[in-house]
Amino acid sequence: MEGPEENEMVVNLSFGISVVEAVQEYKLSAADFAPTDLTIEMLYLVEAKSLAMEASRQLNHRLQGARDEAQVQALTDTLTGLKNRRAMDQVLGDSIDNKENFALMHMDLDFFKAVNDTMGHAAGDHVLQVVSSIMVTETRKHDCVARVGGDEFVLLLRDLDNAKTIDQIAMRIIRKLSQPIQFEGNVLKVSASAGTALSNQYDYPDAEQMLADADLALYESKHLGRGRHTFYSGALRTDSELVDNESNLDEVERRA
Repeated sequence: MEGPEENEMVVNLSFGISVVEAVQEYKLSAADFAPTDLTIEMLYLVEAKSLAMEASRQLNHRLQGARDEAQVQALTDTLTGLKNRRAMDQVLGDSIDNKENFALMHMDLDFFKAVNDTMGHAAGDHVLQVVSSIMVTETRKHDCVARVGGDEFVLLLRDLDNAKTIDQIAMRIIRKLSQPIQFEGNVLKVSASAGTALSNQYDYPDAEQMLADADLALYESKHLGRGRHTFYSGALRTDSELVDNESNLDEVERRA
């Protein structure tokens, strides 16, 4: 650009507002400025910053999604879609900390090993998936149903301490699990036994103690013939200790 002629002048006009605000408000682009205008450089910087911020936002969104998915997977049993032992421990701990009334039910399949041994693991996996679906259907959304072992399940029934209602839920599940399961033209049969400990049985509920007591009640159900539900009571622990002591004495006698 040549300098002004005689009787001419160059006037430098301003927006009266900052260039950044003007560009944003009036949606200006590089085409609205002379190529030599220093504003062009600023526009490039603003655009580059905008692109960088958008890229960062998208990256953070993807990372958060990946973290959420990883957390869900870490708390989920991949075969059945139920919660796993880690998730159940968290829910149980929260229920105790919040001083909720709840029932902790340990349920174990009867004759499941025979299915795996005679029909193969694919059949066993199918049984576990059907069993899991029944348990979810027969419990409420805010209850916790977890697979904690091969054919072992723990059901945490929240805000529920009515023994009659809990027994009805357990027996309804047990009856449904005793129905034949179809798999590739074959009929698979299992049953289930259950034991339950109630949070209101303890002055200060302890997670490990409750799990152990529900386990005692479960094995009482198996001892009584399977396909049934038993509530934990202090008598079961006394009986269990007597059985353990008798077993120890028998072992000592055999060694002698």
